[in-house]
Amino acid sequence: MSEFVLQLPGADPALRRPSVAVAVVMRREHIDNRWQPWRWSLADIVPHEENFGAQPRLLLKDEQEERWLHPGFKVELFTDDAEGYYLNVTTPQPCFWVVWRMEEEAALADEPVAVPQTVTLSYHDAGRWLDAQETVEQVAAPRDVVEWVQAFVDAHYVLEAKRRQRPQSFKTLQDRFGNPARVSTDKKFGGGGGHG
Repeated sequence: MSEFVLQLPGADPALRRPSVAVAVVMRREHIDNRWQPWRWSLADIVPHEENFGAQPRLLLKDEQEERWLHPGFKVELFTDDAEGYYLNVTTPQPCFWVVWRMEEEAALADEPVAVPQTVTLSYHDAGRWLDAQETVEQVAAPRDVVEWVQAFVDAHYVLEAKRRQRPQSFKTLQDRFGNPARVSTDKKFGGGGGHG
């Protein structure tokens, strides 16, 4: 079981929303490609610890990979996005999503580093960022986090009852221009009466 500190508003009056503090681990790995010898990806989400500090730092570097720790992300749960959390916890593998971007100019190291921008547990947030052409990756959420989100969903999400649809036979027919169309069973054209 992970050691994520899952905050509830009742536990601390200063907290307005349930939240969890996390740190993001990004990985730069060597790949066999002459045009792009390195690739960045999300490696993990870990519980934030005070001793991580506030600045990104290099955890590991060798010929095959680098790992960078980016501390201090707060993942909050919002009641108006309860459906987004519901869609996450009802998938086969609930997860954290991370939006990350490459530095425009190298600031953390000799070369630009992948820097996480935000972390969420909302399916809707992840979808909006993907629609905006952002780089979004996911990592499985541990069971205690999933149970925490499920409890939030249970308290705040009301599954909308499906409205009964009007049978297709009662819908008005329209032509291709959207005007009302009439259907007649009277035969207007052709002989074919079989009289001879």
